[in-house]
Amino acid sequence: MHDLGGFLRSRRERLTPEEAGIGPGATRRRVPGLRREELAELAGVSVGYYTRLEQGISVSASGAVIDALAAALRLDPAEHEHLRILAAPRRPTRPRSRRSRLRPSVRDLLAAIPGTPAIVIDHRADVLAWNSLGHNLLAGHVAFDAPDMRIRPNIARMLFLDPHHRALYRDWQGKAQVTVAALHQAVARHPADPELEQLIGQLAVDSPEFARMWARRPVRTCSYYLRELDHPAVGRLTLANETVTLPDDDQRIGLFYARPGTPDADALTLLAQSLERCRVPKTSSRKENTR
Repeated sequence: MHDLGGFLRSRRERLTPEEAGIGPGATRRRVPGLRREELAELAGVSVGYYTRLEQGISVSASGAVIDALAAALRLDPAEHEHLRILAAPRRPTRPRSRRSRLRPSVRDLLAAIPGTPAIVIDHRADVLAWNSLGHNLLAGHVAFDAPDMRIRPNIARMLFLDPHHRALYRDWQGKAQVTVAALHQAVARHPADPELEQLIGQLAVDSPEFARMWARRPVRTCSYYLRELDHPAVGRLTLANETVTLPDDDQRIGLFYARPGTPDADALTLLAQSLERCRVPKTSSRKENTR
């Protein structure tokens, strides 16, 4: 799954000769995008060397070569960084621990912000924890303690295979693209993670949409989004979604909020109030009968 060659090929095929400043040739093109020879010339490397990179015979490259390829391929900063990670020299690594652990202090942090929907996921998109409002906003149809079970909820799996979660996103396509891009970046950082490989394999088999998106190798890095949701309890709302990466853990906290005084903030308040009503204990009938 550590696919330097596949990423290079996808970007080469995406770039047209016109975009690369190459005039029309005398012969008809048989491949989409640039030829290997053309890209190698633009990057200033030999055709044989570039071919070995794309075919996976060579699995690493120097920083100068990566920068030259990134410039020739017109990569954006996120794609450039992804290419650099893919091309970094790899030492033999042991398979990553099969289960991510959440620090107790992070769980306490979620509980300390009850008025803000919050969720913590790891690099596999497994849900490690959420507060009550985050749970009810994103996945109220699953058990609150599901992140503590043997098989945790997974945002990618729910997005592609769970119709209830899928229906939450008005721009499902945009959310799906971001999720697939994040998984591609996770594979580059964790090439020896069997659970991650299993997740991607399952999604590729069970969801043709995922398989098509995965083959396009999207790369996108962003910590802020506007999420347009269609919630079953409070209807349509648009929330800002900030993502904070926890140091050393490769885990992320997702926070959802709306500007105070807006209809979206009122919808969040209504959702929080509905949770409070559910927690209010019913008056004991025995106590009423003793009056």
